Amino acid sequence: MPSFCTTRRALATAAATAALLSLSLPTLAQTGYPSKPIRVIVPFAAGSTTDIIARAIADKMGQSMGQTLVVDNRGGASGTIGQQAVATAAPDGYTVMIHSSSHTVSPSTFAKLPFDTVNDFAGVTPISSLPNALVISPAKGIKTLQELVAAARAKPGTINYASAGQGSATHLNAEKFKLAAKIDATNIPFKGSAEAVTEVLSGRVDYYFSPIAPVIGQIKDGQLRALAVGSPQRAAALPDVPTTAEAGVPGSEFNFWIGMMVPAKTPRDIVNRLHDEVAKALATPEVKERFLKLGADAWTLKPEQFDAYIKDEIKNNAALVKAAGLSPAQ
Repeated sequence: MPSFCTTRRALATAAATAALLSLSLPTLAQTGYPSKPIRVIVPFAAGSTTDIIARAIADKMGQSMGQTLVVDNRGGASGTIGQQAVATAAPDGYTVMIHSSSHTVSPSTFAKLPFDTVNDFAGVTPISSLPNALVISPAKGIKTLQELVAAARAKPGTINYASAGQGSATHLNAEKFKLAAKIDATNIPFKGSAEAVTEVLSGRVDYYFSPIAPVIGQIKDGQLRALAVGSPQRAAALPDVPTTAEAGVPGSEFNFWIGMMVPAKTPRDIVNRLHDEVAKALATPEVKERFLKLGADAWTLKPEQFDAYIKDEIKNNAALVKAAGLSPAQ
C-alpha cells in the first residue's frame, strides 16, 4: 500500500502535469487557426469603397489561410451598428472588422455610443490610405486651389461643398480645409458619394472632397477638375495633382484610411497572424492593381502601432470637431 508521502508526490505530479496542459491548450487550439470561415463585418453598404477594399483583401486572405472570409455588411448610423456587432462578438479570431477612419470620428460626433472605441477593439493594421480629391465642375471656371480660396474669401458664406453625411470623413476633410484656408463655406450633406458627385457635376454644389474611386473616371475625361488631394502625400492614382498643403493651404491635411480591427481580447498570436496575412495580400499583383484603380495606397502598421495611431487620431478628430463647431448626434 503506497505511503502518504508517495501519494502526495503523485498528486503533486498530476497537478503539475494538468497545469502545463492547461497552459498549452490555447496555443494548441490556435495552431489550427482558422478551422472555420471568418466573418468580416463591414459597417457600410455593399459597393462602398470600404466594402470594395474589404472584398479585395478577403479574397486573397482566404486563399492564403485556407478558409473563406465572409463579408457581412452591417451599414447604418455612420458605421456604429457594425462597430457594436464586433465589440460584442466572441474574441476568438472568427469575427473581424474592416472599417474606415470614421471609427475615430464617431466618439466626437455621437453624444453616446454603445461601445468604447478604444477599449473594445484591438487594431490589426491599416490596409490602405485613400486620399480625398477636391473636385469641382470645370464650368465654375476655377482652375487652382488658390482661385477657389480667393473666390470664397471674396464672397464669404456664398460657397458650399458636398459631404457624404454629417460627421463623415469627407465632411471632416472639408472642415479641416475650411479652417486652415480661413474661408466660410456651407456643408451640404448627402447620403453617400454617388449623390454628392452628381450634385457637383451639375454645378448645384461647388466642390467636394471625394474618395478618388467614384470620381477618377470623370477627372480623366474632363467632367470634373481635381484641384488638390486632401492627404499628406500625393495620390498614386493622381500623381500630377498637388496636396492641399502643396497648393498653398498648410495644415489642411486629412488622412482617410481603411483598416482591420478585432474584439479587444482576441489572442495576440491571432492578431499577429491576421496582420501578416493582410500584408501578404497587399503584396500580390492582383490587389496592387485593384488598389490603383480605386486610388488607394497600401499602408500597414504593426498592431500596437495601429492602436497608438487610433488613440491619437481620436484626440485630433475631437479637436477638429470642436473647432468646426459640430454638435454630437444624440
